[in-house]
Amino acid sequence: MTDKTVWRVADLPQNAPTSFAVRPDADTLRQIQDQLGLLGLRKLSFAGKITASGKKDWEIRADLGATVVQPCVVTLEPVTTRLDTLVRRILLAEWDAPEEAEVEMAEDDEADQLGTEIDVFAMMVEALALSLPEYPRADGAELGQLNVTEPGKAALTDEDVKPFAGLADLRDKLKKEE
Repeated sequence: MTDKTVWRVADLPQNAPTSFAVRPDADTLRQIQDQLGLLGLRKLSFAGKITASGKKDWEIRADLGATVVQPCVVTLEPVTTRLDTLVRRILLAEWDAPEEAEVEMAEDDEADQLGTEIDVFAMMVEALALSLPEYPRADGAELGQLNVTEPGKAALTDEDVKPFAGLADLRDKLKKEE
């Protein structure tokens, strides 16, 4: 395995996989941590193989591992999460770039356009960003219910504003009228 992170596609062997292992140093971890808005980042590793797929396409399979610390969405307390993810990317030589401003996402979200180089460091950072919990919560952290209204009036509750809350009453009223 090598700790190299960028390969020229023209230099990669077609008949054998190219192994890699990326383990960023402390300074690089801090830069990634700042870039992703994390409170902490430890034990980041990205190891796998680059393999030819057909005559022109390439496949990258790698294991991503990291320990991340994010703020809880409720209390802002630090929440530590261990990530262990299999990453797979297909780099296609013949890529049809959409011409319209809005396009529908392809079913294969692992496919991307092949350039002249394959940058596994950039893939690692992207895979880490996509693997982060969207709403990390500290143990026992829950959103409370906030009831705000004018003095002397009853506050609306979550039950009062549900779209189908009054249907049972309406059904019963209609049955009585029949």
